Amino acid sequence: MTAREAQGRGASASTDESAGEPRPAQRAEGERSRELEARLRRILDERYHHRHPFNVRLHGGRCTPDEVRRWIRNRYYYQTRIPIKDGLILTKSEDQGFRRGWIRRIRDHDGDEARTGGLELWLRLAEAAGLERGEVASLRGVLPGVRRACDAYVEFVARQDLLASVASSLTELAAGPFLAERAAAFRKHYRWIEEAGLAYFVSRTTQAPRDAEEGVAYVLANAKTPADQDRCTAALERKCEILWALLDGVEWGGRAPRLAAAALLREEADGGVVVLPERAVRVSPSGREILALCDGARSVESVAGALREHHPENGSVERDVYDFVERMQGLGVLALAETGK
Repeated sequence: MTAREAQGRGASASTDESAGEPRPAQRAEGERSRELEARLRRILDERYHHRHPFNVRLHGGRCTPDEVRRWIRNRYYYQTRIPIKDGLILTKSEDQGFRRGWIRRIRDHDGDEARTGGLELWLRLAEAAGLERGEVASLRGVLPGVRRACDAYVEFVARQDLLASVASSLTELAAGPFLAERAAAFRKHYRWIEEAGLAYFVSRTTQAPRDAEEGVAYVLANAKTPADQDRCTAALERKCEILWALLDGVEWGGRAPRLAAAALLREEADGGVVVLPERAVRVSPSGREILALCDGARSVESVAGALREHHPENGSVERDVYDFVERMQGLGVLALAETGK
């Protein structure tokens, strides 16, 4: 075979590529990426928190001012966890280019000399809603279910490798359009919140799609095996579960606790005893004070607020109340009714 013949055979073998058509291996790679992206988007369509009943009510204008404020106050804790989560992701990469790109996400939330970050914008939303900035920033009133959900996200990322951690962030694929809808819903239904307070939502309508594009490109390029692809979809499913749990926690704070129908409270000098059909539960004087406010009219959050007024010197009174109510609910001492629906 002459050199010319060899060159001709080589040209013939690569005709598809020279004509602009991908080789079979490239076609398979492209199909793999399309299938994975479709799986990820299906998860978001089915499980993203746009379907949670609270968000449906929020966007439909059916939340009371107290409910809106409860959500704003508690969601701030999630906002504070995002740069911590992103910092953990940075530590997992040996690629300087990746780190230079990803660190922008931390600046988006923390801010820097050139721009106002998302955390500050969220506090401005809180102020526009009538909340006290310092009280929200203190995190002292964060509901336990919200705290557990947000901490679970940080813990999840801490345990996972870089690929799964990035995949868990792909809720951003849905976040941009969702936040545009949220801004429109607030303008329509919650006009008592000034336009300036909506700056966080508006800023994320451009930041989230940009971040999503980078994140999905990384996942599609690096999830090469079926096992990797399954880990990525599982990570995104877990993130959606966490966002739902956060909203469950917000709704719990609006429920009204009362003594369960089968419970009988006996007063004693050292607090009291709640008698149930299957057990007796002793409560301390502070627990008895909480039970006295659990009248079925006040929400869990209102009970905590009342106790804070009675005991301003106790910096952990909200957490003490929430822990007590959760424990008594688990024991069957308290029943919680939905309110504000």
